[in-house]
Amino acid sequence: MATHAFLLAAALLALSCFHAIASDPSLLQDFYVANKMSTHIYIHNYYFHFYIYRSSSIVSNYLINKLTVAYIHFSNFLLLLHVVRVNGLPCKDEKDVVAEDFFFLGFHMAGNTTNKQGSAVTPVNVAQIARLNTLGISLACIDYAPYGLNPPHTHPRATEILTVLEGSLYVGFVTSNPDNKLFTKVLNKGDVFVFPEGLIHFQFNYGTKSTVALAALSSQNPGVITVASVVFGSKPSISDDVLAKAFQVDKQTIDRIQAQF
Repeated sequence: MATHAFLLAAALLALSCFHAIASDPSLLQDFYVANKMSTHIYIHNYYFHFYIYRSSSIVSNYLINKLTVAYIHFSNFLLLLHVVRVNGLPCKDEKDVVAEDFFFLGFHMAGNTTNKQGSAVTPVNVAQIARLNTLGISLACIDYAPYGLNPPHTHPRATEILTVLEGSLYVGFVTSNPDNKLFTKVLNKGDVFVFPEGLIHFQFNYGTKSTVALAALSSQNPGVITVASVVFGSKPSISDDVLAKAFQVDKQTIDRIQAQF
């Protein structure tokens, strides 16, 4: 009876506290490979084992999205747990894991920069490498045409550290309100720059040659919010009245900008 009470108390404590845990987990086994084909939560081991994965405090845009209900019996106790499914993916059984779950092929190919911004991002996160599930790390390769721009954007769940592999970049980020201080730097081949989590940042190839950079991010699912696309290209559109007042311009100017997205 005492054992059951202790387990029940521990489970309730875990359920109530997981919202506040901000660090990546210490793994209890060799790997947790995301199972993109399954909708199940695996419950196994002694009394129960359930997965609550964490990455940089908030793991999805909606923390309560896609709740899975797991019923766990402790003899005469019935505990109802709502388990957050990080990235919407449970884990593969170890016997089903293959080498391809740890592998990505594609960085050898240049991204297509024939677009309005003149840049292309090739991400490698949990969507590309299933094994990244729960590890709190991912990569992106960015190609820039001459005068290409990776426009102002933010990663809501990750800090980014960027290394220039070829060419040069003018990079920067802006701090939060009320200071809104701009930090900028010109990077050449081999230089490294950090963009703190959640802050708006950009990279611009001001030269006449193509540039390539490699970015590492502190989440398996960092997310990206491109400022202009979100503000002027939302579906449905944000009201002209709202945007005109926010940017202190007339509605016709807002309409012209929205037409670009």
